[in-house]
Amino acid sequence: MGTTTPPRTLAEALRARGDESLAGLLRARPDLLNPVPNDITQLATRAGTRASVVRALEHLDRFALQTAEALAVAPDPAPYDTLLSLLTGDGLDDGDQRDDAGAAVTAALPGALATLREQALVWGEDDRLRLVRTARELLAPSPQHPSPTGLGPTVAEATAGMSPGRLQEILAATGLPATHDPVSAVAALSALFTDRTRMAELLDTAPVEALSVLDRLVWGPPYGEVTPNPTPPVKWLRDRGLLLPVSTRTVVLPREAALHLRAGRAHRVPEPVPPVVPAAAERDPQAVDRAAAGQAFTALSTVEELLKLWNGGGPAILRAGGLSVRELKRAATALDVSEPIAAFWIELAYGAGLLASDGETDERYAPTPASDEWLDLSAEDRWTHLATAWLAATRTPGLVGGQDAKGRALSALGPELDRSAAPDVRRRVLALFAELPPGTAPETESLLRRLRWERPLRGAAPAAESADLRSRLALWTLNEAELLGITGRGALSAQARALLDEGEGTAAARLAPLLPDPLDHVLLQADLTAVAPGPLERPLADTLSVLADVESKGGATVYRFTPGSVRRALDAGQAAADLHAFLAAHSRTPVPQPLSYLIDDVARRHGHLRIGAASAYVRCDDKAVLNEILADRRSTGLRLRRLAPTVLASQADPGSLLEALRDMGYAPAAESAEGDVLITRAGARRTPPRTPPVPVPEGPPVPDGTLLGAAVRAIRAGDTAATVVRKDPSDGPSSTTPSGALPRTTPAETLATVQAAAMTGSTVWIGYVNADGAASQRVIAPVRVEGGFVTAYDHTADEVRTYPLHRITGVAELAEDGKG
Repeated sequence: MGTTTPPRTLAEALRARGDESLAGLLRARPDLLNPVPNDITQLATRAGTRASVVRALEHLDRFALQTAEALAVAPDPAPYDTLLSLLTGDGLDDGDQRDDAGAAVTAALPGALATLREQALVWGEDDRLRLVRTARELLAPSPQHPSPTGLGPTVAEATAGMSPGRLQEILAATGLPATHDPVSAVAALSALFTDRTRMAELLDTAPVEALSVLDRLVWGPPYGEVTPNPTPPVKWLRDRGLLLPVSTRTVVLPREAALHLRAGRAHRVPEPVPPVVPAAAERDPQAVDRAAAGQAFTALSTVEELLKLWNGGGPAILRAGGLSVRELKRAATALDVSEPIAAFWIELAYGAGLLASDGETDERYAPTPASDEWLDLSAEDRWTHLATAWLAATRTPGLVGGQDAKGRALSALGPELDRSAAPDVRRRVLALFAELPPGTAPETESLLRRLRWERPLRGAAPAAESADLRSRLALWTLNEAELLGITGRGALSAQARALLDEGEGTAAARLAPLLPDPLDHVLLQADLTAVAPGPLERPLADTLSVLADVESKGGATVYRFTPGSVRRALDAGQAAADLHAFLAAHSRTPVPQPLSYLIDDVARRHGHLRIGAASAYVRCDDKAVLNEILADRRSTGLRLRRLAPTVLASQADPGSLLEALRDMGYAPAAESAEGDVLITRAGARRTPPRTPPVPVPEGPPVPDGTLLGAAVRAIRAGDTAATVVRKDPSDGPSSTTPSGALPRTTPAETLATVQAAAMTGSTVWIGYVNADGAASQRVIAPVRVEGGFVTAYDHTADEVRTYPLHRITGVAELAEDGKG
């Protein structure tokens, strides 16, 4: 009882763990919880499945992965010293071994091994370390899946199927005595290759060209092609088993020989320490915050402009979903940005729940009701809303313009833009920013190297590392964070640090003093322009955007008044007197005379022509104007004809007729069937209430403490039921109970045993079939038996339950020493 027996299986190793350790495993590998395993054996089986092991390996850092790779090429089981030697070398090389690297590996190996043990990828004591079988299959070298170590198969694996005569020829060529069977021949050859002294003596006799061949294969790949008549150096190596045949034209350097040539190292460059992310530049933190705040204000203005652009109903949705290239170009032109940046703003608004599909027959994108609520928020709260949505979004605007796996173009707002790793990469990139002092911009290449070290298997691309998904996500994160005002001049802003560490309220409070206050005035100029020297109050900005066109943006926004823009304001229901009063009230300069003349002139002509539905008609009291329209060649396409001296009819629809006459220089107005002028107000199209798109999770969610505690209790209880010691059937009821099967007893025996247990307070083992027909084993302590039911404390479920006696298949008493 005083000695601890080493575990023989992964299940036994897990069973010996404490509850906190089991909870740590389930937290690190949440896929094991769905559904909750019945017992430890089932947990161990699930932890060894291929899909679960692959997912666990993908979340290892580079050194933990290198440790697992070294175990995959080590003997099974392997002592700790053997593993350490594979990572540091045996110290007998020619001086390439670096003492500082060896010390770093020695210091980091216990932590890496603890990580592998915690995730149930490695089990066993330090003198018998075992890699989970599935992980060994995934990481061990094979012709189909070369190992990252660059090692090949062992001598035993490479000589499997080789004739006994050929094995004896290799032994004779290496100077080893003949053996009586292939097994001992392979063992003798392996012993030679692992003996540093004898192996060195053998290589001393090798031709120089043969050593050059080994140099090309030693760090991988270990496979090489040979001709039917190999060169003398290759023949020398092949005769002595230093190159073993894989096929008629392929040979391989056996693992034992390669490790000798590598001085015992499994990896050329072990990486026990994460790469440092140095500073690329150090800037004034206040300047960084101001720059980020300025960009945050630009971000808000751009999103507001996008909502205004699609206010009356946005572009149509493609049949396959998403935005067409033409509509993306149109939005980019309107926002005065490039198409990739326009895709980012559109996706950001969509991810924040400000844009959505309207769900109509001719489906279009339009602002949501939530966009109106967002516009009513303060500027700092609007920014935190956008930034929070961006951090959690799995949609990846950087993919727009690329192609999916089937070669189809990826469009903005399309269905194939979700990448579940995006939120994790964004937060990790910003966390690395936050580790630097305020105002410090990190070096991009070092940051990418750090991310690749932390998750080397996540989307790795060995041939072009900069092209792997995590690196691309990181680069997009850097660009998007600058656009959104998360960073300023390449460094993390104080408001972004607050958002990451303290929440939206603190971030908004940090940002508010840095944003400019909205203005209630503009500066009118004689060239029919108005200059807004800063952000405008919303009612002023909304009215001015109808009355004038934005000509340029920047620190100050320039608006230009044109006949079309004035007519647009008149169409919206404003009168000339209203426009004069508005400009006089909000201009710090006198209203220029040319602008007053423009308003009066457009107002005088506005509505002189009336457009209605016939298909469409034109009505005017001035017959000369109608004669002029009929005589104009530009009206030919409208197919006009006179119905009366003051009425023309057209086969075009009223909207097309309105636009055509406006293009010809007239100022027509639409009218209703009653003859009243129709007022067109700037956009009011909204989607039904929509929720923002739900991020696509990267695997199962991380369980909380309550769920973990309940899961561990359930697994322990189920394990108790599965492993509890039962009395020998000959000592109890007359029924036999094969191992692993449900107990079987007659109804009378079941009732008698349960009643006896209730009276004595003992615990019994039962088989139970629920209403769905699912069978299970349970350990219960009966409390009361009456009316065909037994009420008992169920150790498996850790609660009091009531079971119908007719659903109990049988009952067995527990052995005296198995009750716990």
